[in-house]
Amino acid sequence: MTLTSPRRSGLTDQVIAQLRNQITSGEWPVGSRIPTEPELVEELGVARNTVREAVRALAHNGLLDIRQGSGTYVVATSELAGVMRRRFADSTPRHVAEVRSALESTAARLAAERRTERDLAQLDTLLERREEAWRAGDAGRFVAADLTFHLAVVAAAHNDVLGELYADLGDVVRDRLADHVGPELRPERHMDHAALVAAIRAGDGDAAAAEAASYHLSCPNGRRTGDG
Repeated sequence: MTLTSPRRSGLTDQVIAQLRNQITSGEWPVGSRIPTEPELVEELGVARNTVREAVRALAHNGLLDIRQGSGTYVVATSELAGVMRRRFADSTPRHVAEVRSALESTAARLAAERRTERDLAQLDTLLERREEAWRAGDAGRFVAADLTFHLAVVAAAHNDVLGELYADLGDVVRDRLADHVGPELRPERHMDHAALVAAIRAGDGDAAAAEAASYHLSCPNGRRTGDG
C-alpha cells in the first residue's frame, strides 16, 4: 500500500496508523519481529525517515521494542497495554495472579449469565485447541492458546469495559504465563479447563467464578500445579 500526503507530518501519521493496524489486527503478533526498515519503505512507498519516525513513535508508545543488531519487535497490542506492560513488568507474580483471578472470576460469572450459543461453540473450539497444543508439547503455542481461551471467556461476559481492561493486561499475563510454563510442558502442571466451560454452559455463575478464581491462587507464588 503506497501512502501519499502533501504534508510530511500527515504522512508520518498515516504510516503510524498503518503500522499500528498491523499490530492490533494480529498480523504482527506480540513477540514477532516486524519487517526491516528497507522492507517497510518498499511496502509503503515512503521515505526511510518517515518509516523511522513512525517506528520510533510506536516504540515510544510502548508497542514496539527496537533492539540494536536484532530488529524491531512487537511487545504490546495497544498504547495502554504497552504502559501496563512496562508498569507491571517487575510486579510480584502473586499480585498479578490476584488481579487476574479477580477479573477472570468476575468475567466467568457474567459469562454464565450472558453467554450465547456462539460463545459456547467458540469456547469449545478454543478449549480443544489449547489441549492440542498441550498434547503436542509446544510451550509457545500452548501459552498463546491458553490466553486466547481466557480472552474468549471474558468476551462471553459481554462487558466491553471488562474486555478492554483484560485485553490490555493480556501482555502482562502472557509474560507471566510464559515464565511459569517455561520451555517444556510438564504433565504434573496440566490443568483441565473443561469444568469452567461446563459451568458457563450450565449457567452456574457461582461454579464458573470459583473455577476461574481457583486457577491462580492456590500457591503462595500465585500459581497452582497447573497452567493458567
